[in-house]
Amino acid sequence: MHAPAMPIEVLSETPGTIHADDPADASLAGTPEGSMTLDLLRSRKPISRPKSLLAEAVRMGDGFGPLVTLGEYCSKLLVLTLGITHVVERTGLTVSVWGSPDRIDWGAKPLVSFRQRQYCGVYSVLLNLAMHNDIRYLRVQWNMSRWGKGERTPVFGFEVYLEESGARVSSSAVA
Repeated sequence: MHAPAMPIEVLSETPGTIHADDPADASLAGTPEGSMTLDLLRSRKPISRPKSLLAEAVRMGDGFGPLVTLGEYCSKLLVLTLGITHVVERTGLTVSVWGSPDRIDWGAKPLVSFRQRQYCGVYSVLLNLAMHNDIRYLRVQWNMSRWGKGERTPVFGFEVYLEESGARVSSSAVA
């Protein structure tokens, strides 16, 4: 079945149409001069990708991850994300992130801790490094617990990564 084409004049008079010649609407009209996407691309601010603090793996018992250099993330507001992909019943996982200015002194307490978790999922917390502008290195530490009958070793599959706060919003605005 062939549908007849409507004249352009009728389409331009449709209620809710945005006209590019109105300066207030130019940014929404999709014209090259006022395109929001084009403006974001022209700003040339690189879209940061998440940085892995601890690669995804199945782990047994307590431990700590590798030392990770912060680099461009120093003194910024960050989102730390814990992704749990595998659990054994009646176990708990507590993850904390420690900071150091010199790779030697890790302080008396962690910069941030995730609440104890027992289920698969994705959990995020904020870490404000503007309040800790001397921190140059991060390290993840985890503790596992088990309760109930049996002597089974706690097992969790998980990963921890960080990204700059607002990175998800910036990357979705460009897409």
